[in-house]
Amino acid sequence: MTKKSINRKRRLGKKLKQNRRMPLLASLRTHRRLQSNRFARNWRSQKLNIEEE
Repeated sequence: MTKKSINRKRRLGKKLKQNRRMPLLASLRTHRRLQSNRFARNWRSQKLNIEEE
């Protein structure tokens, strides 16, 4: 197994958080103006291009 740098870990963590589902209350409060998470991605088909520094 390879060791991840701290920067890579941070970026992976950020992308993981961005990938979360939109809260139901958010769509209700905005009267469904916000329908889905713009950052949601399919981990099977969309790979992250994270370069090492």
